[in-house]
Amino acid sequence: MRAVMVHEFGPPETLMVETVPDPAPGPGEIAIDVRATAVNFVDSLVIMGKYQFLPPRPFTPGKLPAGVVTAIGPGVTEFSVGDRVLTTAEHGGYAEKATAPAKLSYPLPASMPFIEAASMALAFDTSWFALRERARLKESETVLVLGASGGVGLAAVQLAKAMGARVLAGIANPDKAGLVRDAGGDEIIDLSRPEIRDSLREQVWALTDRQGADIVIDPLGDKFFEAALRALAWCGRLVVVGFAAGAIPTIKANYLLVKNIEVSGLQVSDYRKRMPERMAECFREIFELFERGALKAGPTEAIPLDHFADALRRVVERKAGARLVLTP
Repeated sequence: MRAVMVHEFGPPETLMVETVPDPAPGPGEIAIDVRATAVNFVDSLVIMGKYQFLPPRPFTPGKLPAGVVTAIGPGVTEFSVGDRVLTTAEHGGYAEKATAPAKLSYPLPASMPFIEAASMALAFDTSWFALRERARLKESETVLVLGASGGVGLAAVQLAKAMGARVLAGIANPDKAGLVRDAGGDEIIDLSRPEIRDSLREQVWALTDRQGADIVIDPLGDKFFEAALRALAWCGRLVVVGFAAGAIPTIKANYLLVKNIEVSGLQVSDYRKRMPERMAECFREIFELFERGALKAGPTEAIPLDHFADALRRVVERKAGARLVLTP
């Protein structure tokens, strides 16, 4: 098979697509023909050796590939050859074939194309855990999603709306307003305004009778984190998902005490390892909502496997106008 191989950590441009032996499923594993794998920012961190969890080298990067089961390992009873699946493999997706634990793989709805499955993976399960698990969303609460036009942001907007929330969509580019409204955003919060530390709260207060947002989903960090803290309602919950805007912020703990607010973090990979039954619940709800028409993949662009480095560069430099998905 053909696969991207990481022999030494470094820039994606130093890697090549190589011909390597097909992987064989071990006990409890399935092997798939990979049909689609999303390109994620985190892939660049893994390739450069900057991620908190690094596989032994050599390895093939690429999280959560979707495809067709071609072989099953000893002890696997839940899948058969020919099944269409989404896997939650931590790596191996930048290839024509991959293996994954069967207990961390999920049958795809018949109506869900592989490219859409790969496009939604990681973004939608991250958003689901942020809303359901970390923020404990209740129906009719107000959710502020920062970076609402990004992959996780769009997923969080759709899911929050489907879960019965009022959604405030935070964007810096006004050209993205239609996109986030189509995803379910009820109101737009302008993240490009000057003095964002005050202007974000002013906007949220104006839309919530000066009560603030019950929940903030924050994939941006940097200056937006502090601004969003100030926009939280009493007993509000902010979930840290990432730091796409740059700097990793700090917090003064006394502010949490004064407003009775919570800040939590989300590393969704831990849930795959520690609570696979909760991950299965996550994908069951996502797939059910998809089949009902309540969720859909955002704008997606299919990219040939050979162009993986350029796709990664576009994602890292935030020049991708859509979710990029590799198709071997």
